[in-house]
Amino acid sequence: MPKRRNVIGAAALLGLVGNEALAQARNAPARGSRAPAAPAGTPATTPLGPVDTLGRQVLIIDADTGATLLEKAAEERMTPSSMSKLMTAYVVFDLLKQGRLRMDQELPVSERAWRMGGSKMFVQINSSVKVDDLLHGVIVQSGNDACVVLAEGISGSETQFAELMNDYGKRLGLNGSNFRNSTGWPDAEHKMTCRDLASLTAHIVKDFPEYFPIYSQRSFKWNEINQENRNPLLGRVAGADGMKTGHTEEAGYGLVGTVKRGDRRLILVINGLPSMSARREESERLMEWGFREFENVSLFRASDTIEEAPVYLGEQLKVPLVGGRDVLLTLPRQWRRNLQVKVRYDSPVPAPVAKGQELGRLEVSGAGVPPMTVPLLAGADVAKLGLIPRIPAVLGRMISGA
Repeated sequence: MPKRRNVIGAAALLGLVGNEALAQARNAPARGSRAPAAPAGTPATTPLGPVDTLGRQVLIIDADTGATLLEKAAEERMTPSSMSKLMTAYVVFDLLKQGRLRMDQELPVSERAWRMGGSKMFVQINSSVKVDDLLHGVIVQSGNDACVVLAEGISGSETQFAELMNDYGKRLGLNGSNFRNSTGWPDAEHKMTCRDLASLTAHIVKDFPEYFPIYSQRSFKWNEINQENRNPLLGRVAGADGMKTGHTEEAGYGLVGTVKRGDRRLILVINGLPSMSARREESERLMEWGFREFENVSLFRASDTIEEAPVYLGEQLKVPLVGGRDVLLTLPRQWRRNLQVKVRYDSPVPAPVAKGQELGRLEVSGAGVPPMTVPLLAGADVAKLGLIPRIPAVLGRMISGA
């Protein structure tokens, strides 16, 4: 007969809903959201109800769980401006990691790169610049000229480099992106989505920890010209350590920002803002909202024993039930008090039992909380008793009627 156990006491310890729960709850009524309303703009959707924002496209995700905290037109293909330089940097990082490029390698500056308009690193025509310096020029100074030097040095032409960017985009699953250049220079076909930018940012943080710190560098000096990092979160928001701003007349002002506090990292993508000050204020406000209203809770670690199930005719009397993987979940802080956690499995478990065998499930539910199920696995092998030792166990069960 299936065994059902309420683990109410564990709810405070386990507490939680998964990413799918967040997705299903986006139309839930607001419950005490403290984010102040922006004066205009269509609201973004959140598990807590609508939140006003001036951004045309906005997304906040948790980098570790992938949970969506807030979104507005997050799948809309938009003009990413210089935020698409994240892909330029990703390609360079990967080539460095493969050993196909070196930080001390010098690349030539063409006339085309030297003449490139917009934000500049101010490289000099017919000179050569180290990849290390060019990366700083791209990341800290948002230099279009530095992007072109890298693109031409790697692929021979910027057009060919854009094809390489598209190849990387397909590998990373950036299905809403199409790259036409290395800089984000206006092009009707150069598009990305908030979702893709957030995913790309998460990949950079995870895949290239050795290069990621460049994004937190506050300034960089080249050709006797010192330029400040344009990221408005750096130095203003605790834990801010990346990523990239963008601006064109068509797209407005945008930002991909990431902040880490303790074990939590949030990624914000926002675009279509009317001014630099609006970008600074909106990004700071929404990032603080995300940390204030949500929390990450460890449901269990891979090796944690959730329950010990009795084993029938086994060499061991019990077998541990484990999750088999770390489960970290993001949820609104006030949802914790509504949670109910139950463990379900057929008891007793007949021997033999193989480690990793699915034996039951852990169910999370509660008022206003969409249900979630996590498989529970055998944490150890349990062999079946031999013929002689089985006799008293069988007799005992017959007598007890269990």
